Amino acid sequence: MSGIKLPTAAERLRTLLAAASSLTLHVPGHRCDLIGRHHVDETGRVIVELPAGSHVALLVEAERDVAAVIEITDVAPTPVKGRVRSRAVYQGWLQHDGDLRAVLELAEATLADPLLGEVRVDAGEFAAARPDPLATDEADLLCHLTGAHPEAIEHLSRLIPPHHLHGVRRIAPIRMDRFGVVLRLEFAARHRDVQLPFSAPLRTAEEAAPRMHELLARARCCQRNHSGH
Repeated sequence: MSGIKLPTAAERLRTLLAAASSLTLHVPGHRCDLIGRHHVDETGRVIVELPAGSHVALLVEAERDVAAVIEITDVAPTPVKGRVRSRAVYQGWLQHDGDLRAVLELAEATLADPLLGEVRVDAGEFAAARPDPLATDEADLLCHLTGAHPEAIEHLSRLIPPHHLHGVRRIAPIRMDRFGVVLRLEFAARHRDVQLPFSAPLRTAEEAAPRMHELLARARCCQRNHSGH
């Protein structure tokens, strides 16, 4: 939806790697699903810990450069229609980095996102970007908002222009980043995403709570205004 302030594709690609607990690694003739075995260092290098004795580990130890593709599917942590938010592909070469570690020498990465479209990012852009400050907290924050504070979602919906709400059957949060919260409006046969922007972009995850309180205060003010008080 137009009007939603978004991170750059490079920032989104860094965020997805920081937030993902698992990824799929492809090398010639083999693929493996890795859980909790990757991180990105400060220079933007993707570090992968390979399972001992695995085909990939043996291949990387035997060859200097192994063509590799990493895939990540970003799924909304909340139960909404259309839960796949984006897909990311990172292409390059795996190089042995001691013991069972390998480094992906990135050639390019591609983001497929319904809001940003399909965007290719080169290695320099990727290395220069930084993940969103809420990258590792977003899932917990959205699940907490949905599970523990459903009334807050109802209050927040008062910040949405009324003409967007005609025919809405359900409202649920689907994204949260430094720019704000995105609510998904579900209709009978379609959905629409609306962003509730924070008063200023977050610099740290600790700023999320006060910014959410500001949004809720604005929502309560809207409620009073609508009721004529």
